[in-house]
Amino acid sequence: MNKTNIKIIADLKESQQSRIALLEDGKLAEVFIEYDLPGERSLSSLSRQGDIFKARVEKIIPAIDAAFVSISTKAQCASAPHNAFLYLNEDPELVGNLKAGQEIIVQITKNARANKAPRVSTKISVPGRWVVLMKGSDEAGVSRRISDLSERKRLKKIADEFKENLSDLGIIIRTAAEGVPEEFLREDLKISLELWNEIKAKAKTTPAPCLLYRDTGTLGRVLRDEISGHIDEIIIDDPDEFERSKNFVTRFFPEAVDVKLYEGVTPIFEYFGIEIEIQKALERKVWLKSGAWLMIDQAEALTVIDVNTGKFTSAPDMRATVLSVNKEAAEEISRQLRLRSIGGIVVVDFIDMENYSDRQELLKHFENILSRDKRKARVFSITKLGLVELTRKRERPDLKNILTRACPLCGGDGFVEREESVASNIKRFVRKITSANNSECFVIQASPHMAAYLADYIEEWRTEFGREIFIEPSKDLKWNKYKLKYQGKLVNNL
Repeated sequence: MNKTNIKIIADLKESQQSRIALLEDGKLAEVFIEYDLPGERSLSSLSRQGDIFKARVEKIIPAIDAAFVSISTKAQCASAPHNAFLYLNEDPELVGNLKAGQEIIVQITKNARANKAPRVSTKISVPGRWVVLMKGSDEAGVSRRISDLSERKRLKKIADEFKENLSDLGIIIRTAAEGVPEEFLREDLKISLELWNEIKAKAKTTPAPCLLYRDTGTLGRVLRDEISGHIDEIIIDDPDEFERSKNFVTRFFPEAVDVKLYEGVTPIFEYFGIEIEIQKALERKVWLKSGAWLMIDQAEALTVIDVNTGKFTSAPDMRATVLSVNKEAAEEISRQLRLRSIGGIVVVDFIDMENYSDRQELLKHFENILSRDKRKARVFSITKLGLVELTRKRERPDLKNILTRACPLCGGDGFVEREESVASNIKRFVRKITSANNSECFVIQASPHMAAYLADYIEEWRTEFGREIFIEPSKDLKWNKYKLKYQGKLVNNL
């Protein structure tokens, strides 16, 4: 089996938005995006999976063995929800013992989504690169995804030895630890223990609600949690993050990883062709190489994917054509599920196949492709009409939810790109044009709504780029469109 070439492209120069792209054999496989807006924390930023809080119990709901707990106050974050949802039956010690007003330590296990509060648990875990520590556990285990029996035996022995010195903590050795020498695992354990002790010390001295631990930055989390196997190259556009990442890679990756600083004028995602791929991932229609296409429709809990033959008629007969198109569609569907971060229930309407052996061949092909996905996916049988049901584990918000919101111009029936995302795109454009020439003044035209939204950013941009920058509203431009109207000397009528 050929080794997959993995490249990480990190767009971290804009402080309001962090973006990490994962390329496999030169093709965009996944993208990770987080916001950190000036003056306030966004909903997704507050409720990031893995963050640990000292929370106050607000309300017990006995009927469903659950509770709402506050993880922040309005003073700490005016724009984000302050309550999180806690299932008591996940920790038997909580049932019947938890009281309103009580202070407890919780960890975000499921991000806030749409109108749903984040879910938290009292079962705290501290993930390192190769080991995970778990509060109040007696477990000493090894990831189930490591299948080699001799390697499992080696790692289980190490886990048991580590557990002997962990009184109130359990330990799991992660999938990424396969083949990693014991001294690296021991150093990772030491770092994780120091972090856990810092969390406990802060919890003793700080009143609830408060944040005890913010999980590592976007790039660090992607490298730690999302990547298994050898990384060939990491390219970063921010000098500070570049230095931090070199240290992170040196400490946690025993194999050599080429970490580079991107210093080009063209924004890094634009340079590598990622920007246009992200925009395509927001579209309903996805073209296949054969001329067939997919139609992807996402609802809150269900995604429907329709396969169409389109222009593809190159096979010698209709049966072979249908099977070939369906196989190609299965491969692209697997990629789109990862790229769009689609989770929950997915229904795929493949092209009808009357032959039973063809249906089974397609199903086996689909299952084999999905087995490579890090997110657990379960495929159910295929019907005579070509319908396949599958479930995919949801561990982070989908791309559509991150980059779009309900359209204010159509009553919520459609979506437009979020203001934060458009603002970041415009700033990247400003950075590009200011780097390319010495003009002292620039006038950017944007839609009236975006021009008003950007008013709070202009002074900051003028200071950062050392130029006079103006945003002019234009009714001729759509919501997320913008253009350069003027560049040159500053004149009195600007």
